[in-house]
Order: sequence, then C-alpha cells, then structure tokens
Amino acid sequence: MSILVIAEHDNAALKGSTLNTIAAASKIGGDVHVLVAGSGAQAVAQAAAAVAGVSKVLLADGAALADGLAENVAAQALAIAAGYSHVLLPATAYGKNIAPRIAAKLDVAQISDITSVESADTFTRPIYAGNAIATVQSSDAIKVITVRTTGFDAAGAGGSAAVETIAAVADSGKSGFVSREVAKSERPELAGAKIVVSGGRGMGSAENFKLLEPLADKLGAAMGASRAAVDAGYAPNDWQVGQTGKIVAPQLYVAVGISGAIQHLAGMKDSKVIVAVNKDGEAPIFGVADYGLVADLFAAVPEIAQAL
Repeated sequence: MSILVIAEHDNAALKGSTLNTIAAASKIGGDVHVLVAGSGAQAVAQAAAAVAGVSKVLLADGAALADGLAENVAAQALAIAAGYSHVLLPATAYGKNIAPRIAAKLDVAQISDITSVESADTFTRPIYAGNAIATVQSSDAIKVITVRTTGFDAAGAGGSAAVETIAAVADSGKSGFVSREVAKSERPELAGAKIVVSGGRGMGSAENFKLLEPLADKLGAAMGASRAAVDAGYAPNDWQVGQTGKIVAPQLYVAVGISGAIQHLAGMKDSKVIVAVNKDGEAPIFGVADYGLVADLFAAVPEIAQAL
C-alpha cells in the first residue's frame, strides 16, 4: 500500500500544512510518497525528502505548475494516482481547490477534513461545526482525503528519501495566472502561529482593533478576528478564524470581545489554552475558555499588555 501526499509550497519552501498531512499519511501505514508539483522547486523537494516518514519524493517541474493552478496540479496527480491507495492533501485553500477535482476524475467520494485515522479505510471528521464527530469508512479503491492540519502534530525531520524527477504535465488551458497580492507582516502566519490574539465585534471599530497590537507584539502572536469583526470591516479577510475562515490550534488563543458563536468556536476550540476577555459574563466563549476575564476590554487589554 502506497500513499501519495500532494505538497503545498510556494516553489521556495514547504508549507507547514504538508508536514501535518505527512503525519496523517504515516498513521495510515505503508510507503508515503510526496508529490512536489511546481517550477524551480528543487529546494522544496529536498526539504520534503528530509521529513520523517517519507520514503520517496516525486518532483514534477514545469512552467504549467509554477503558480499552483488547481487544474494543472490535479492533472499531475491524476497522471500517477493509479499506483496509490490513498491521495492526501491539507484541508487548506490549496488542498480544497485540488482534491475535489482529483476525486471527481477518479469517480470516488472525497473524505474531507479528517482529524484522526482509525484504520486504512476508516477516518473521523467533524460535522455540524464540530459539535459531532462522524466516523467514515470508505470502500473506494483510491481514497482522496483532505487533512485538517490541527488534528495531527507536524511530522519532524530525520528522513532521507530519494528524489525522483517525473514528467510534468502540459498546461490544461482551462485557467491562467493573473496576479498575486501577498500580505506582508512581521507577525507569524495565522494558520501556523503558536500564539494568536483575536478580536471580535466588541472591539467596536477598525481603529479600536489597533488596541490589540501591543498585546500581540508582547506575545509574539499572530492577529486574528471573528467573522463579525471582518464583516464589519474592523479586520482584513485573511485574519478570519472560524468555520468559514482559518482553523487554528495554537498553544495560546486570546479571544478579546468575541462572544463565541458556534462558527467561531469551530475554528479555534482545539487551542491548547484559551483566554477570553468579555464584559458579558454569559458569553458562550467562556464555555470553552480555560481562563475567563469578565471586564471592559478597553481597560483590561492595555493592563494585560503593560503587565507583560
């Protein structure tokens, strides 16, 4: 039994989500192969080869794969998929764009967002915004799976896999790369940060949201926001944490002015330690918080930052 993991990367570095996906693949059992589809991505292939549990890296290097267009990466995976029992991708925007295309072409049912591996054909995944866990068993010959990265600890270093170059597919012609806007920040990337400071509707305005910056800076934290705060224009879209945003599970999650709607809890309740600051003592966020402070955030947050 061989398992194919499709690596998420930017042609320069392997994304952390790939390490979580490799860890999930290792729990299934069998040889784990990693497909690096890109352009000028030799460094990514070498990084993948050094990950524990990887037995082979397949490098497809071509112009059509340079920008990670879903049609082309899916075609690359389909070119070799027949030799595998499982095809795994991270449940990120990248993986969610590619996996359904592979599953549809293979005529199999995709298994989305798994959080544990029970056996080679049985997995668990959250449903109803994480309020229930479904156990899913698949009899498909090839199982196409997306992995919720917060459900698996990242695979470590220590591998010495061989890197094999394979023929890159031609451009499908179905889509084209136009442009990319990369948000630059001194803070850690939200999805992989060890500490996250998030604000909600209770912040009141985009200007007030800046109140969280000294606290985030003291903690070396990424900034996050609830959907209500993003919809109100207090914070940018890429800060959104929740069912329709990013799923995070940091060592420390600080929720400020967030009531704790079920959609938000679905995106952060696996955090190791949750601290909530809210003036409403009945707010649902206190139901999942390890530490709760019922206080006016405009007084409490500066005091916490000063104490740090």
